[in-house]
Amino acid sequence: MQGLSAAPSAAFLLLLLLLLSPLQPAAAAGSEELSVDSSLAVEAARVALHYLNFQSSSAAALRALGQLRKATVKSIPDSGHKYYLQLTAEDYQSGADAGNCLATVLYPKTAAAPAVTAKCTPTQDQKQIQEEDNRLYKALREQTKPIAANNIPDSYGNIDPALQPVWALAVAGSSYIMWEKSRENLGYFMAQVKSAKQWLRKDEFIEFDYTVLLHEIPTQEMISCHMRLTWLPGRPLKVKYSCASEKQGLDEGTGVESGSAAGVLQDRAVNF
Repeated sequence: MQGLSAAPSAAFLLLLLLLLSPLQPAAAAGSEELSVDSSLAVEAARVALHYLNFQSSSAAALRALGQLRKATVKSIPDSGHKYYLQLTAEDYQSGADAGNCLATVLYPKTAAAPAVTAKCTPTQDQKQIQEEDNRLYKALREQTKPIAANNIPDSYGNIDPALQPVWALAVAGSSYIMWEKSRENLGYFMAQVKSAKQWLRKDEFIEFDYTVLLHEIPTQEMISCHMRLTWLPGRPLKVKYSCASEKQGLDEGTGVESGSAAGVLQDRAVNF
């Protein structure tokens, strides 16, 4: 029988460190508490997860918003509104518990992407995530004929199991677009992959051209975006895109820096 002196588990220590993190909303002096049903707070939580999904550069570690537990907002002089959030996440595909998360989201007064810091308690071993990413990568890499597909999911909400890796990569890449385009009063979620086309490369990277439909909130408009994505497990995800509602041009994300838009390279001279 274990005594009271037994060492705490690694998972318990990680959770304790997370709860004591300076990101915790209660530590934000001078902030205003918001209802967990506040549309602004909910959208800020989604923005944090968009950012995490892109930064993870993983097709197997995608998260969606489960429940917003606590939210506060603070006006930062000369900067903008900063949201402090406690939330739960779900696995994007299965809906299973994907951990508790703390995040801050700062919407700059300038027309720039939200600055995000976020961390979640892991519910899946990192080795398992890597193994799943490698499995998906191998399935795509072994294609002798480029994958071409339309309407993922279909009109009934179904996804062909063979296209799951294609769809998961589209979610990861679209997360970059949704994070960068989000504003305090404007949010997004991916509705559908209208088309996907694989490019077979001689190097190790996986490359796809996508057309994705993004649901814009609160306008309820469907925004069509053309996205080119390159992926190699363990390396930063690279995304270039152009959306129908914008002037022609592409934005490229490198995922080099966490927590801000500083790692984003702009490349508006390139067109597909």
